[in-house]
Amino acid sequence: MAAKRKKFWGWGFEDEIVGGDEAKLVFAEIARRHGRIDDAAADAPSVGEFELRAPRVKASGAVAKLTTDDPRERLLHAYGKSFPDTVRMFRREVPEPPDLVAYAENEDDVAALLDWADGANVAVIPFGGGTSVCGGVEPAVGDAYAGTLSLNLTRMDKVLEVDRASRAARIQGGAAVPVFEKQLKEHELTLRHFPQSFLHATLGGMIATRSGGHYASLYTHIDDFVESTRSVTPKGILETRRLPGSGAGPSPDRMMIGSEGILGIITEAWMRVQDAPRHRAGVSVEFDDFYKAAEAVRALSQSWLFPSNCRLLDPEEVKNTGAGDGSTALVVLSFESADHPVEPWMARALELVADHGGRYDNTALDDKESHLKDAAGAWRNAFIRMPYYREILTPRSVISDTFETSITWERFPDFHKTVTRTVKEAIERITGEPATVTCRFTHVYPDGPAPYFTYGALGQWDGLMEQWRAIKSVANDVVVANGGTVTHHHAVGRDHRPRGYDNQRPDLFAEALAGVKRELDPSGILNPGVLIDPMGRDVGVTGAMEGV
Repeated sequence: MAAKRKKFWGWGFEDEIVGGDEAKLVFAEIARRHGRIDDAAADAPSVGEFELRAPRVKASGAVAKLTTDDPRERLLHAYGKSFPDTVRMFRREVPEPPDLVAYAENEDDVAALLDWADGANVAVIPFGGGTSVCGGVEPAVGDAYAGTLSLNLTRMDKVLEVDRASRAARIQGGAAVPVFEKQLKEHELTLRHFPQSFLHATLGGMIATRSGGHYASLYTHIDDFVESTRSVTPKGILETRRLPGSGAGPSPDRMMIGSEGILGIITEAWMRVQDAPRHRAGVSVEFDDFYKAAEAVRALSQSWLFPSNCRLLDPEEVKNTGAGDGSTALVVLSFESADHPVEPWMARALELVADHGGRYDNTALDDKESHLKDAAGAWRNAFIRMPYYREILTPRSVISDTFETSITWERFPDFHKTVTRTVKEAIERITGEPATVTCRFTHVYPDGPAPYFTYGALGQWDGLMEQWRAIKSVANDVVVANGGTVTHHHAVGRDHRPRGYDNQRPDLFAEALAGVKRELDPSGILNPGVLIDPMGRDVGVTGAMEGV
């Protein structure tokens, strides 16, 4: 049976299309929010509609058989899956596709490709699931290189070794979450790290971008699961010692976690895995006041109960996702364990939320599938389906995007009000249309939440990219200026560097990072323009944010 093909222009596989009643419901919801919805300005593209630049380089020697300049492959690897990526695909605008695409079968292939690229002055863009929403896999590297190679790791997709006693597994970096989870299930184990992109995200990609996953507290980032890493750099193999913990100087693993492909290619990692949960309890809690709900979440985050899910949705987010009528804020709360019943933890959590005015349905506590039903189920379904809706909304000039951050608790109320007001006013000024800006918490910590903002408005098809750039610029500015991080779990890429990461990061750290890159990647071929610019290379910060 032939493997399903991913869309090069949208989310998911080619047979996953939003249509029929589902599309009608989506259109009706957009019309409710924005007063109308326009007709589609463009249909989904086909490969033959693109006039791709001819490949500027050709692989030679033993690596030639690993590369292709097939137009569909070049389109598939040209962008990630962000809003501007979708806009440009529907506008048939791919001015800088990768010149070549390579599928590595093993670590030797990776090393050989890096060696060839180094000698040929070819920039190498590591590519896993292609789910980047920040320009992290875009081969926009300026004119300092002879060409670009997109290096796909997805054929390196095996669980190589399982240590049941230590509850750890050695997994190849190109394995997508469903692929390695299926292999781990044979050992009755799971990584249980599920970002929204989990159907396509790869282990190496999640490590390189410091992804945020399933757990809303305690084990929030992929960092918490990494035991050791093995990477191929242009200077050789960098493998760390497998340990449960160490105080031996700065961690080399931490250097690779979040490196976004600029230091090396993560080919495998030992990961801390766990037994699949057998005990669950979940409930949805309503609040009349959003900030009271935030105080309840703060109490939960500081209680050491560590709920697996603790998502706070503001009233408009509740309404937009079909989780309620928009009259109340909602906390989606759940606990899970492989070892013990979780009812005592839930009971104490409900005492805390009740102290802050939270209301809930007691009967839901007896339903072990409550996290899949009612308000929690409606939000979960909307969360999973949201990326698919972009392909029917973008060609109708609907600007719909997100940005996420984190902030300490004492600053959150003012931060939330300022960010919401500033971004909403900016969108309405830029588009001339009414805008919506909603907020939810994706993750919570004892010292602060991770607010996730979703915004939308009707734009103009001919100026959609320019409008998005202007909005993104304002969002980056207001978040960083008010003490937040430019990204909590979506990585930096090329889109979060200008007026974001470059301002947030200490200058001295940037110099230190440049020194590390100089040692591991002397020619500066790995993912130029992401995090920092290679020394001696005029690559600038390009991608979707060019011109901001």
